[in-house]
Amino acid sequence: MPATAPARADRPWRRLSRAVRVGSLVTAGLLCSSAGAEPVYRCDNGNGVTFADQPCGDDATRIQVPDNRLGGRLDSNLPRDDVEPKPPPEATPPVPDSVDDSPCRYINSTQLRTYLARNQVVRGMTREQVRKAFGPPPETHSVPQEAWVYHTDYYGRLYELTFVYFRDGCVDSVQYRKP
Repeated sequence: MPATAPARADRPWRRLSRAVRVGSLVTAGLLCSSAGAEPVYRCDNGNGVTFADQPCGDDATRIQVPDNRLGGRLDSNLPRDDVEPKPPPEATPPVPDSVDDSPCRYINSTQLRTYLARNQVVRGMTREQVRKAFGPPPETHSVPQEAWVYHTDYYGRLYELTFVYFRDGCVDSVQYRKP
């Protein structure tokens, strides 16, 4: 019956559990890191602005770098008690919807990228955004309303017509029709 070999003297870390080893490595890493504790200096020289950990000239100014380490307190970003709160801004009267019925609207960048990736055109897009989604218009009409007509082919035959109507420089409506 073979005897189990005792832990060798040159590998004492084998006797420790994996959790203890990982914990000690994390602790050592946290003790060694000094993020935010080192001073940072800004220097204006002939080559532009440089940043260094030591003063690099007579005009060096020390920059206060906020501590970006994990942890901290949840109340550290609350307003101070000694600062007088600002009064609420005066309420502006709401603008009736009938005054501004323009189709132009703000489309946030995430939604816009999604529409462009899907080759979709929606109400409120500009002409340039329509060009990015559908390409240059093969057919345009200006009377009675500015319209761009796109052709969709399916197996070499005309399958669908897409009419993009503009008003005030933005898409007013999109209509899909069979030929």
